[in-house]
Amino acid sequence: MNLASLMERYGDAAVLATGGALIGALFGFTAQRSRFCLRAAVIEFWHRRFGDKLAVWLLAFSSAVVGVQLLILAGALDVSDARQLASRGSLSGALVGGLLFGIGMILTRGCASRLLVLSANGNLRALLSGLVFAVTAQAALGGALAPLRESISLWWTVDGGSARDLLALTGIGHKGALLFGLLWAAAALFFGLRSGGGAWKWFGGIGAGLSVAAAWWFSYSVASESFGVVKIQGMTFSGPSAEWLMRVLHAPTPPIGFDFGLMPGVFLGSMIGAFIGRDFKIEGFKDGYSMGRYIAGAMLMGFGAMLAGGCAVGAGVTGGAIFALTAWLSLFGMWLGAGLTDRLIDREPAAAPAGDTSLQPAPTRAP
Repeated sequence: MNLASLMERYGDAAVLATGGALIGALFGFTAQRSRFCLRAAVIEFWHRRFGDKLAVWLLAFSSAVVGVQLLILAGALDVSDARQLASRGSLSGALVGGLLFGIGMILTRGCASRLLVLSANGNLRALLSGLVFAVTAQAALGGALAPLRESISLWWTVDGGSARDLLALTGIGHKGALLFGLLWAAAALFFGLRSGGGAWKWFGGIGAGLSVAAAWWFSYSVASESFGVVKIQGMTFSGPSAEWLMRVLHAPTPPIGFDFGLMPGVFLGSMIGAFIGRDFKIEGFKDGYSMGRYIAGAMLMGFGAMLAGGCAVGAGVTGGAIFALTAWLSLFGMWLGAGLTDRLIDREPAAAPAGDTSLQPAPTRAP
């Protein structure tokens, strides 16, 4: 039974939610097994370690770019109507939001997607941080923090269309973007081989990236076959977190769609990965300092994600794969904010011996 038949039989909403759950499960499983984490990659980069964590992130990022660009070149995907390209964007929101998200990511020891993955592994610190993240994201979207978000967003805006499309601005086109992705894949291969590690690093990193490409392809395919209005969207965790919060706290609930299935899918996929790898373990806070640190970080991430137009996956990988200007600016802000915060707050050693890819937290401030 093809996609059109499934939509005719079960409806657009059910098909979107099911697809979101399946793609989310793939992402959750591969992200858990590979330890995919932007925060860990940033720390390795700024401390010049260039090990496993950076290799996994580069594998995921390059796989997403290559996958999306191949789909576009094959005529199976058109992202010109995607929100990250078609609508008016905010350069100030992207940069400030990215910086705030990067700061919060260090404080909570993980980005939004990593918090969801760790929550499914029994990490109660991540679960509480994820809840605070969702509350803050909703407050920034349409609550008490919305006026502040809108004010910062209006500082510096950019029109939608070619003005927000890096491929149009640079003139390299989709073939150039594909080559760009392959160059990053080569860098991931170099760092991955140099740092060693098992097969899960390769399978998980590539799988996480391809699940991002799959999200774009799936939503576009449903939109192309539907007689109704279906938005083309990629994978992100800020908006869906806020949406699920409203489902629990408010009626009537938002309509069912891709995001409805994504969050439970990621949670389930990660939990399966944790049991397979025997990683499931109930963990909590050790002291009041670490709890306050996590809550503050989650609040910064929630507001920063809504300001930037997405989280580390939503803006950094999903938006980066289609070369949205604001997404790349957000990603730059995340790397910069996280690197500076790590140096100021945790003050880890500036370098490690060759081949040492461990990331030791500051002993007096570990959660």
